[in-house]
Amino acid sequence: MSLILLIKTGGVTMVVLAACSVLSVAIIAERMFYFWRQSRVKRPEFMEQLAGPLKRGNVGQAQETAEKVNTPFSRVACAGLKLFGDDEALISSAMDRQTTIETNKLEKHTAITGTIGSVAVYIGLFGTVLGIIRAFRDISMNGSGELNVVVNGIAEALICTAAGLVVAVPAVVFYNYFTKRINDFIADMELCASETIDLMKGRRK
Repeated sequence: MSLILLIKTGGVTMVVLAACSVLSVAIIAERMFYFWRQSRVKRPEFMEQLAGPLKRGNVGQAQETAEKVNTPFSRVACAGLKLFGDDEALISSAMDRQTTIETNKLEKHTAITGTIGSVAVYIGLFGTVLGIIRAFRDISMNGSGELNVVVNGIAEALICTAAGLVVAVPAVVFYNYFTKRINDFIADMELCASETIDLMKGRRK
């Protein structure tokens, strides 16, 4: 069966599931590309690049290095380096705020994927119920339970069930993957903030 015929057979429920599928795929593709761009430089490698200038006392060069690296943890480090010489509590607070900002960017739209993964199965189940209702209606109208009478209702019910699973499973899998990646990013940002403060302490000494 073609996609158009599947949607036609499944009725309005299939239209809703198709829209959810398109939205889910778009978010997954956008987030995967965003995460890839934000993880091209690893934290240990970045900290080695940052440590050199700071040990030589060149805070400006360290800040330039942080600004050139396009990762969440580099922007956290940059927020701290801009306040070099200020009270440690202020520096830590600035990096905490930047961590929150970067976390919000990382989490953008991911909740939609999780929601689709949660509700798509129920939308498919709703379509299944409608298909069964249609089958019983056809039986009552024709006064017969022969296969050719109920086939459309049964087809609608089965197609909606399958479509709900097809939409929900990838959405749940990628939502869990995104959650894991975001937690990894957060851990990198927290470690980077701690290591940057230690390096700045060494510079002041």
